[in-house]
Amino acid sequence: MSLTDVSSQPTLKSRLGRISKNTWMISIALVVYAVLSIAILMHFQAVPRFRIDLSPLLRSETAVQIHVAAAVTTLLVGTVLMFAPKGFRLHRTLGWTWVVAMAVTAGSSFFITMIFETHFSPIHALSAWTMIGLPMGIAAIRRRDVAKHRKEMTGMFVGAMLIAGLFSMLPGRLMWEVFFTT
Repeated sequence: MSLTDVSSQPTLKSRLGRISKNTWMISIALVVYAVLSIAILMHFQAVPRFRIDLSPLLRSETAVQIHVAAAVTTLLVGTVLMFAPKGFRLHRTLGWTWVVAMAVTAGSSFFITMIFETHFSPIHALSAWTMIGLPMGIAAIRRRDVAKHRKEMTGMFVGAMLIAGLFSMLPGRLMWEVFFTT
């Protein structure tokens, strides 16, 4: 192998530089989630088993039920929008469905104060940002700024749906009780 062959190989730094911001955010969130989950489960000396039990959700407040229904809608529609070809016939209709569901998800979160009982938690800042970001994403596409629209909407999908949704699944939280038993 000659010296030129080695220098033409991509370096680790150049490979890492090609990873998107969203991929980095999801990767970091997964590591933090794993560490927190393991710490919580070790503290309670519990081994989770997968099962689906909707009774904790059905016993919860109406605001929580609305929030979860809107979040599931947002996740499903958002997944279709993320993976379907952009500009396909239903993109606009599904996009508006996603925006409304996202607004209901963020708005309903202000009626949920389970973590700090009477006050908003840090997650409510994400909801406030979502309520600001939705009109920004809509305005971008109305200006025909597709890149800005894609960035805004993808950022909200990753941050508000995937990452926040992941942390709603921490041991001891309602969504954990829906899907796992310890």
